Amino acid sequence: MVSPTDWAAARAQIILDPAVTMLNTGSFGPLPRPVFDQVTELRRHLAAGPTDFFVRQAPPLLWAARERTAAFLGTRPDRLVFTTNVSAAINLVASGLSLVGPGEILMTDHEYGAMIWCWERAAQRQGLEIRTFPLPTMATDPGEIVAAAVEAMSARTKLFFFSHVLSPTGLVLPAAELCAAARERGIVTVVDGAHAPAMIPLDADRVGADFYTGNLHKWLLAPTGTGFLVIGPGNHDRLEPLHVSWGYRSDSYPLGTAVGRSSPDAQDVYGSTPRVRYLEFEGTRDICPWLAVPAAVDFQTGLGWAEIRGRIADLAAYTRRRVGGTGLRLATPAARGLHGAMTAFEWPPGADPAQLRKAFWERRIEIPVIERPDRLLIRVSHHFYTTEAEIDRLVEVLREVI
Repeated sequence: MVSPTDWAAARAQIILDPAVTMLNTGSFGPLPRPVFDQVTELRRHLAAGPTDFFVRQAPPLLWAARERTAAFLGTRPDRLVFTTNVSAAINLVASGLSLVGPGEILMTDHEYGAMIWCWERAAQRQGLEIRTFPLPTMATDPGEIVAAAVEAMSARTKLFFFSHVLSPTGLVLPAAELCAAARERGIVTVVDGAHAPAMIPLDADRVGADFYTGNLHKWLLAPTGTGFLVIGPGNHDRLEPLHVSWGYRSDSYPLGTAVGRSSPDAQDVYGSTPRVRYLEFEGTRDICPWLAVPAAVDFQTGLGWAEIRGRIADLAAYTRRRVGGTGLRLATPAARGLHGAMTAFEWPPGADPAQLRKAFWERRIEIPVIERPDRLLIRVSHHFYTTEAEIDRLVEVLREVI
């Protein structure tokens, strides 16, 4: 486990451009050297012998990666579908799930823009409406968030979609309580967990969502191309795949028939299960990022999760104090349990977002400027490798730019 004096050594293992102040893990996480080396070695084997790799080498590696990733996420390997990213996972659910209309899809007013479009398309195809409700984004207690969601639910609500961690502000929602409230009312739940894995402790099965989705290329620092879908109990056969490929039919579990010679949830010869492969297999593609996920889990496990989250909490407090001192108003709750490794601040009105992004990058500050309907935000991501000196550098630039 890492000691307070070893964070510099841990940072040295992360591939970072020394000329850039990296404060945007919330969009894309950099790679630790052991993870980069692992995925590169896997790709070398793929390049040297594609047939041997896909047919003989990959299946046991894929099952091992599935078991390790499932254990890390708090679920079972037969419920874990690998995807390219969280968007692919949510599209799989939105396109493959049939809902009985008329009715509505309910979501918060702080969902990720591309996913709003995803559900708008799904609603249009199934004769449903989209309805949003305002979140108390500066809540002091999780109960405020649950109460707002419950008040918004109605007999017309067929599906409730929400983010476990809000992308614009970093607010952590009480996902398990929200899913329980929806389940009591017969409402399907789909959770966008893009930022949750590795940022906060996650036990996906205890969250209790019908469908829980997420990314591993952000806070876990896994390679680009690693997302997932966790299917809640009883929901496997509710989805149609996005792609019809060789997973669509199986000798052990033919589509539209009773279970065949073996369980549809037992390990198969492809490193999957028949029901998972039905949703996951798209044909020939580079699965090396999925196979390298265990290396990413091992890297941060070696540092110690309690130590990492303690470091993140310290950096969040430091960020609130230092950036708040510039006069920018905090847009992420400071209350315990409602924030993680992203802290947002409200920018003074009247700024041009494009010019602001340009001003930050000219000073080599990698930080997102987020446009909301009613305000402009900057969002600081502070992972364990972030330094206080980088936050101080941001403060210098903020004073110049403001």
